[in-house]
Amino acid sequence: MKKFMDEDFLLQSDAAKRLYAAVKALPIIDWHCHLDPREIAEDKTFTNLTALWLGGDHYKWRAMRASGVDEKYITGDAGDYEKFEQWARTIENCIGNPLYHWTHLELQRVFDCDVPLSKKTAKQVWEHCNAVLEKGLKVSEIIKKFNVELICTSDNPIDSLEFHGGMVRPTFRPSDLLNIESAAWADYIAKLSDLTKIKITDSESLKAAVFARLDFFNAKGCNMSDHALDPPVYVPSDIAELDKIIGRGLRSETLSVSEAGAFKTEMLIALGKKYHELGWSMQLHMGAARGVNSRMTEILGADKGYDCMSGEDYGNALMKLLDRLEAENALPRTFLFCLNPKDNDLLTTIAGCFRRVQLGAGWWFNDHKDGMELQMRAFANNGVLSTFAGMLTDSRSFLSYTRHEYFRRILCNLVGNWAENGEYPADFEKLEEIVKNISYYNAKEYFC
Repeated sequence: MKKFMDEDFLLQSDAAKRLYAAVKALPIIDWHCHLDPREIAEDKTFTNLTALWLGGDHYKWRAMRASGVDEKYITGDAGDYEKFEQWARTIENCIGNPLYHWTHLELQRVFDCDVPLSKKTAKQVWEHCNAVLEKGLKVSEIIKKFNVELICTSDNPIDSLEFHGGMVRPTFRPSDLLNIESAAWADYIAKLSDLTKIKITDSESLKAAVFARLDFFNAKGCNMSDHALDPPVYVPSDIAELDKIIGRGLRSETLSVSEAGAFKTEMLIALGKKYHELGWSMQLHMGAARGVNSRMTEILGADKGYDCMSGEDYGNALMKLLDRLEAENALPRTFLFCLNPKDNDLLTTIAGCFRRVQLGAGWWFNDHKDGMELQMRAFANNGVLSTFAGMLTDSRSFLSYTRHEYFRRILCNLVGNWAENGEYPADFEKLEEIVKNISYYNAKEYFC
């Protein structure tokens, strides 16, 4: 029996071990995350392990709820150690869950703690890790420990970006702008208008205000956008109809699905053209059903662990969006993310119809061993895996950089086993080039 999570963790062959040794020390380019740039700029420290580990981590919250833990120990008013103890009771039962691996990679890499976390060891781990935190472990030290070269946060078009700079770049995420059906949309547009000093009354004035913010983001080093394409729609519209829809939205009138879809379609096309003009990349995240537990979402708000995979068909809409931009020679470099793994092959074959479009990393409910392997096999089966931009954390936690190690181990094991099985020559110069590019150099080329 192998030792628990030793230096050869997830590496099943000599080839895999050799390849991982070649990528282990490479820097990290985290090209999509939800870290708070203010916490980076202010070099935050943390009072205890719960503050660092459990605050805002809906992955852990979902597991605790699935284990029957009362909400007071998750997002409620229980004490920090009480919350940690409930997490310890939960994690020891998470066999096969990537949370188990991530938890122990984080303990090992950040806190030099090799003790498996359980209800029996909770106190020991708590005291050991808090002793490290009490010495003043700073965000900058965590980032340095993981050799992070670039952090791309997710930012609202009306954000000030005052805390960005250096290795921390903004990403333009216009969900609030596009969600015209939201009751808060008119108020949001009023804020955009005040910020840009542009009176927004129709499509042209709205685009002028949005483009002003794009230019502002561009000046702050941004070179990427991030769209949540749910629900996916393609409803082409002319300017006159679009102006009517915007007018109704500004008056907070109820819009039909088709009207909201027409607005989103035309705005996304306009944005895509601008991204192309600026030389940006565009991320499209698809297949999420959000706020499925409406009662708890109403109580706690969004992003609290009540989202899931959707079975919605978005292939036709996506094809039309990409084709329309391509027809106008205005398609930016684009990364396609699917939340439902059944769509890996769909997105890979769609990407293959266009230059500089590719499948994004195993996202959200797919950033585990099986999900990453499925995503990379689909990429390899119907694309060119060697061009893959690699992993991202998609996280709100500074400890989540271990996901890059996790990914690199899985990548090297997959590629190494192909070589071991005679499916690719034992040309380690080329094999190492492939895994190095996927782990780091492709992302550096695309985003730096």
